[in-house]
Amino acid sequence: MHSMAPLLTLSAWLLAANLVAEATYYRHHRYVPYFYRYRGHSANAENLLPEVPDPTPGAAQPGAPIPEVINPRPELLDPAPEAFHPAPEVVHPIEEASPAGDANRVFYGVMFDAGSTGSRIHVYRFIQKDPVELPVLDHEMFHAVKPGLSHYKDNPEKGGDTIRQLLKVAKKTVPEEDWGRTPVVLKATAGLRLLPEDQANALLEEVREVFDESPFFVPNNSVSIMEGAKEGVLAWVTVNFLTGHLYSNTRKTVGILDLGGGSTQITFLPKSKKTVQSAPPTYIAQFNLFDHMYQVYTHSYLGHGLFAARLATLGALGADGLDWKVFTSSCLPKKFRDEFTFGGNIYQVSGIPDGYAGYKLCYHEVKKVIKGIVHQPFEVKGSSVFYAFSHYFDRAVDSGLIDGSRGGSVEVRDFKKRAKEVCNKMTKYRAVSPYLCMDMTYITCLLKEGFGFKDNTVLQLSKKVNNVETSWALGATFDYFRNLNIH
Repeated sequence: MHSMAPLLTLSAWLLAANLVAEATYYRHHRYVPYFYRYRGHSANAENLLPEVPDPTPGAAQPGAPIPEVINPRPELLDPAPEAFHPAPEVVHPIEEASPAGDANRVFYGVMFDAGSTGSRIHVYRFIQKDPVELPVLDHEMFHAVKPGLSHYKDNPEKGGDTIRQLLKVAKKTVPEEDWGRTPVVLKATAGLRLLPEDQANALLEEVREVFDESPFFVPNNSVSIMEGAKEGVLAWVTVNFLTGHLYSNTRKTVGILDLGGGSTQITFLPKSKKTVQSAPPTYIAQFNLFDHMYQVYTHSYLGHGLFAARLATLGALGADGLDWKVFTSSCLPKKFRDEFTFGGNIYQVSGIPDGYAGYKLCYHEVKKVIKGIVHQPFEVKGSSVFYAFSHYFDRAVDSGLIDGSRGGSVEVRDFKKRAKEVCNKMTKYRAVSPYLCMDMTYITCLLKEGFGFKDNTVLQLSKKVNNVETSWALGATFDYFRNLNIH
C-alpha cells in the first residue's frame, strides 16, 4: 500500500504550479481524511475539476427526477487508486518553515448555505504538509444570520447586504494574501425553491454582484439553487466523512435526517435490494466517491421543513387573503395570537380560545399533513443508525430532551414522550416557544407516520461531529471541487 502513495497526488491540491483559485479544498477536523487524488497538472483547473451545472433556479417540485450530468474524466488523468483504511484521528499542527524553505501550504475555501430561515458561512482552513501527503482540515469558521434570503424577496438589495456582512467573516478568517485564490460559493435551498422564479433569480443576481465586488475568487456558477435531492446526498457525504464511515472495508455507513425550515431530507445506503426495488425510481441516487460507486436512497420533501410544516398544519401554506385571515390550531396555546413570518409573507395565527389543545388533537392535525405523502422506505424499521440534525437537534434542546452544551452526538429515543409533556403543559413551555408543542409533535409524527420509524428507534442527534457543523456544506465542497457526478 505504501508504494501507491506517489500516485495519490491530486493536482487541485498541488497549487505550487497553479495558483488559480479554482483549487480543491477539503475540510476536516481532528483526523486526516483519506480521499482520492489525481495525478498530473494542468494549466486549466476547470478541465481537471469540471463543475456540475446546477438547475435553472426555480421552485423545484417534490419527486422531480434528478437530471443526469455526465462529466468525462480528463484523458491525461490516471485512474484513482483504492482508498486507505482506516482514517487515524490526528491533527497536523502548523509548523515553521524548514531550513530548506519547505513550509506547510495552507489553503482556504468558503461555502455559503442560504437556507429558508437563515444564511450561514463556512470558512475552511486546510493544511498540506507535503505534496504526497493528504491535506488536513485545521479549522472551520462558522457564522449565521437570520432571516434567510427568501425573506428579502421584495428587496433583493437588503438580502445582498446580509451576504456582504457574512463575507466580512471570511475577510477576517482568510489572510489577505490568500483572498484572490480562495473561491466563494453559495448554494440556496428550500427558501428560494419555494419562491416564484423571478424573485429567486433577482436574489441570486444580487448575491452574484456582492461576490463580484469582493476580493475573493468567484468561480463560474458560484451562486445557484441546489436540487433538493442533492441536499440529502451531500449531507450524507458530510456525516459519513466526518464519522470515518466512508473508509470502512465493510461499507458500513450511517443514514441522515435533516430537518430544515422549508424542506426535510432522508438519505441512507440500503442494505436490502427490497428497499431499492420498492422505492420510487427518483428516490435512488448514484454517485462516485473515493473510487466507490454508491447507490443511496434519498429524497427531499419540499414544504415539509419545520417552518413550512407549521403553516401546513395551520392550513396556511399557499393560502391567500393573508391580510384578513387568522389561522388556528390545537397545537398552540389557547390564548396565543401572533404574526408568523416565513418566506417574506406574514400570517396571522392563534390558538383556539374556546376549544381544546393538547397532544392528541395536535397529532391528529399534523398527521393530515404527513400521512400518505411521505414515503416509508423498507429499511428504516431495521437496525440502521441515523444521525438527525438541524431542527431535530434544536427542538430537542429547546424542549429539554437533550443538553445542548454537550459535545458530539446524543442518543435519543423518546421524542414522543417529550412531545406529550410539552403539549400538555403548554403554559410551562410557552416562554421557550409557543410553537414547541406543534414542532415536537410534528417531529414525532414525521418519524413514525412519515418515514416509518418505530417508537423506540434510537437516533443520534448531532449539531457537530468532530467540531465540524453537520450540514450539507462539506459534501457540497466535495461535489463542487471533486465532482461526484450525482445522478
